Amino acid sequence: MIVHERLLRTDPAYMSARIASENHAFGFAHNMMSGTRTGVTVIPAVVHVVFHTAAQNISDAQIHSQITILNQDYRKTNSDVTKTPPVFTALCGDARIEFQLASTDPSGNPTTGITRTSTASTSFSDDDKVKKASTGGADAWPAANYLNIWVCQLGGGLLGYAQFPGGPAATDGVVILHSGFGNTGTAAAPFNLGRSATHEIGHWLNLRHIWGDDGGGCSGDDFIADTPNCADHNFGKPAFPHITCSNGPSGDLFMNYMDYTDDDSMFMFTNGQIVRMQACLDGDRSTIGHTKSGPTLIIADQGPVTFVAADFPTLAKNDIQPTAATADIHPTIAASDFPTIAVSDQPTLAILDHGPTIAAIDFPTLALWDSPHPTVAFRDVAGPGGPGPIGDPQPFQGGFGGFSGIGAGVGRHVPFVLSTPHHTMAWRQSFPDMAQQQIEQLAAQISQYEQLLSQYAQADAAGTLSSVEATRADQITAEYRALVAEYRQLTGG
Repeated sequence: MIVHERLLRTDPAYMSARIASENHAFGFAHNMMSGTRTGVTVIPAVVHVVFHTAAQNISDAQIHSQITILNQDYRKTNSDVTKTPPVFTALCGDARIEFQLASTDPSGNPTTGITRTSTASTSFSDDDKVKKASTGGADAWPAANYLNIWVCQLGGGLLGYAQFPGGPAATDGVVILHSGFGNTGTAAAPFNLGRSATHEIGHWLNLRHIWGDDGGGCSGDDFIADTPNCADHNFGKPAFPHITCSNGPSGDLFMNYMDYTDDDSMFMFTNGQIVRMQACLDGDRSTIGHTKSGPTLIIADQGPVTFVAADFPTLAKNDIQPTAATADIHPTIAASDFPTIAVSDQPTLAILDHGPTIAAIDFPTLALWDSPHPTVAFRDVAGPGGPGPIGDPQPFQGGFGGFSGIGAGVGRHVPFVLSTPHHTMAWRQSFPDMAQQQIEQLAAQISQYEQLLSQYAQADAAGTLSSVEATRADQITAEYRALVAEYRQLTGG
């Protein structure tokens, strides 16, 4: 959150990026959108080991142990997930995300996915110096293609830190203390099970702390419905139940990876957190990784009946790319190559299976797959528009940058609120003109919502409000309240 606040102060584009990210996550959380990554996403990672002493130059074995732990934690195959209290068991989910060390570097050369840099710095902090060769660290690999993980000596008791989606590409990634990385080598109890990286990569995938970072109160929000509201972070090994914020009888979800408990006391993500991470992979992180399952290969020389990846369950795109010949994988496959093949012969074919070289014109009946939902985006709070009039039948309307929900004919406001009043104050003081413009736009939108809600109230009193309009009124009421809350937070009133 320190990094988050610093970027709010120093990078005007970060605020807009966070708004877009939160709006996208909101759409997933409320079933307005769904992702195209229906299988398991495999994310290539590069581990930058930055060391001052020989001990800090951790072994390949320690690095590989961390990758194994990440894959267990994000796939819910970790053995200690069984320690989840029964009341929370139904919340546990498989995030459908795996990690592997990169096999190709940014120049296209083979790599182990590990870089090693000797530094004169005895330790680093959360100021991002470890992420730059010019300040004693190692430069990031392209954030659009790799998860950057820096492992080094951190000072001040810092276990690690991350950058939310939307920040500068040159500093995108996570930083982990070398003695909190993996489960062997220099890894030291109580942070010797690799959960610091699990936690920080959760932030990289847009997860927030479960207590909402409100400084110990009960008004913070991690924007996830199935994580119980709790007052503050938990340390050590809490006893179940630990009740705060009137969240009895089950209390805090302190065994969640996004709390601060010891490594052996955190062992699960919730289904709501998984939806948010998948939204991130569909939005901010859409360029990274590949889908592990599903069709990834078409052999172009098999005639009318093609072989697809489903026929070779262990064969993935990455397995065949280095040695495949053009004749085996047709890079520009078109319908003319298989004139007798109907869509029914390739029921699982989608544009994502082949990349950008296949267009709808090649398979005219698959036009929908060629234009998936990412072309429908949620507008940010600074965009024009507001709720449409009663009776507006348009369920989707592409206005300015936007997605329009039911009954919102000119753009639907999806709320974004900075996590604490302190963060809001920091941003408002750093960018007063932008803040004032946003306050004025919010005031105008609030007025529009009030007028529309008045129309609904009149129709309800007259007995002419239909069931569809009643549902619409409930939606708009919730949005109106979110707008008012955002306005109050921005104005401090």
